[in-house]
Amino acid sequence: MARSKNELWEWVKALAIAVLLAAGIRYFFFAPIVVDGESMMPTLHDKDRMIVNKIGYKIGDPERFDIVVFHATQDKDYIKRVIGLPGDEIEYRDDVLYINGKPYEEPYLDKYKEQLQGDGPLTEDFTLEERTGSKVVPKGHIFVMGDNRRYSRDGRHIGTVSQEEVLGKTNIVYWPLADLRMVD
Repeated sequence: MARSKNELWEWVKALAIAVLLAAGIRYFFFAPIVVDGESMMPTLHDKDRMIVNKIGYKIGDPERFDIVVFHATQDKDYIKRVIGLPGDEIEYRDDVLYINGKPYEEPYLDKYKEQLQGDGPLTEDFTLEERTGSKVVPKGHIFVMGDNRRYSRDGRHIGTVSQEEVLGKTNIVYWPLADLRMVD
């Protein structure tokens, strides 16, 4: 009888440790997220399940073109691509991204632009100042956009995002299993 109580106690302890460890990893290091909508098409698809790396930005800052998850509202997290970093001046002209006056290539949009040939630009002309009232991305903020530029609610609508609101970087799609991949 004493032996079975000991064995039961060991199982309870092991289970409690496993639950605490899993909760700690999910809260502090990695978390799952589900893509909701088509704002990141063709890079990400509606209902893709991804892993968010929460520790990367605790030791470093977001980099241009990272795909990040952030608190957009109290109830909603968004997945978007970092376009502008603090101090950057952002402009789109003739479907080309200009950062601080220098043109940047966005190879992740090439496939989408090919599909739209003759149907106007993927990204309409704008400046950061026209959209946010600020000439440059403020210190401690980033400017984000979805890859599906025509149908994305992003920095053009919500303004810049405080880096404190960024949960982390995401680049691993783990579900559906047939679409398991790393994304850039």
